Amino acid sequence: MQLPPPLSLWVDTAPSPDRATRPLPTEVDVVVIGAGIAGLTTAYALLNAGRSVLVAEAGQVAGGVSGHTTAKVSAQHGLKYATLKSRKGTDGARQYARSQSDAIDWIERTSAELGIDCDFERRDSYVYSTRDKQVGKLKEEADAAQEAGLPATFVTDVDLPVDVVGAVRVTEQAQFHPRKWLLGLAAAIEGLGGTILEQARVQRVDERPVPTVHVRGGQVRAADVVIATHYPILDRGLYFARLEPTRDLVVTGEGDPPPGMYLDADTHHSVRGYDGLLIVGGEHYRTGEHVDVEARYETLADVATRFGVRRVTHRWSAHDMSTLDSVPYVGRYHPGTRHLWVATGFGQWGMTGGTAAGLLLDKEIRGEGSEYASLYDPNRFDLRSSVKLAENNGQVTKHLVTDHLRAVTSGGLPSVGEGKVTRRGTQFVASYRDEDGTVRSVNARCTHLGCLVAFNNAERTWDCPCHGSRFGTDGSVVQGPATRALPPVAD
Repeated sequence: MQLPPPLSLWVDTAPSPDRATRPLPTEVDVVVIGAGIAGLTTAYALLNAGRSVLVAEAGQVAGGVSGHTTAKVSAQHGLKYATLKSRKGTDGARQYARSQSDAIDWIERTSAELGIDCDFERRDSYVYSTRDKQVGKLKEEADAAQEAGLPATFVTDVDLPVDVVGAVRVTEQAQFHPRKWLLGLAAAIEGLGGTILEQARVQRVDERPVPTVHVRGGQVRAADVVIATHYPILDRGLYFARLEPTRDLVVTGEGDPPPGMYLDADTHHSVRGYDGLLIVGGEHYRTGEHVDVEARYETLADVATRFGVRRVTHRWSAHDMSTLDSVPYVGRYHPGTRHLWVATGFGQWGMTGGTAAGLLLDKEIRGEGSEYASLYDPNRFDLRSSVKLAENNGQVTKHLVTDHLRAVTSGGLPSVGEGKVTRRGTQFVASYRDEDGTVRSVNARCTHLGCLVAFNNAERTWDCPCHGSRFGTDGSVVQGPATRALPPVAD
């Protein structure tokens, strides 16, 4: 099947006004860094409560992770609740379910109040399996989700063209057009007197003596600063060691949309409908791994044909961060701070997770306090998390060793459309040859913490396997935590 160039359906069908030329204020109550779903929800809620807010976005509003999702608005997050019950107890699972369900209700209510036509629709959500050995696990999950307060049941009748043996169904979940929602929310923020700046990459945040954000050649003082950049851009709190970056691929095509939203518990392929299209996701991998991403897109396109896709119209990839215990980090950035906040680690469920984070941060910043603060506390830690921490850092160590060996033994320049990392003397160089034969080379060391980047042959980017930073072939930052470009190298 012929695949189109990478382009998100959501970005393609919801153009955004230019917010790159607006003046930088010198002082506000709150600076929110990141104009995705977590950042904009936080900003809107605080403005609605009377705070003055600046939102600083390195790219475009909803042009990053929030614009590259499958956009399921669901409290069913895979086979989540049996594990949550085991790790966080019954009360912890209930709090998680309630906070995510509150997020769905808030989006529905607020979109109606603001008149934002974001194609919000209630849909049933399913996690299913085609393997008999999974039936017991599905039944256990249905019981745990029901005990957590979700309208969950175990069912065997699922309207999909695959042989399903069972599924966990959660009713009254939702789906929408994420960019239409966020562009509407951005307009509401500006209507309340808030400022949104695009193409405004933050370089530094000082916590003392007064919280100060350095951006666009200037600086802004604030009472509070929220880091909602998906991957935290500040090297404090050891987030680089406590988050695992992955990428999920998505293809969209013409076909007959199914009535609900579906996720395969075994392959993690997902499917939902939108406006006469099917949206199929999956084939995830760790960001920066040496994998043939283009081939994974082709595999996903083949999966999509089995669900009824006749022609692929769009494809894109989604960036996800998972925490050590699979519960997002939302709250104070590190134990020693009172005015620096973070929202990260939504683990493929950012539509409800990011919204819940924004609502929590609004209450915490205003001093009202959130009933969910302890559950999402970024500074929590337990014994099981220490094991996962060791695994994550083992992955980083592996890449530090193997990627250097790969570069040392690799020679020559890349072919057309390819990228290659090689060593020139003491320097590691990432070279890409474009379609007209021009070779463009940059320093191959990620400007975050120095790991070697790897070439993504589908998106034509240099991706860091250690902490998920991504760069264009010209070295420009595509995605953090890096904030500085890869320096050019003369060929």
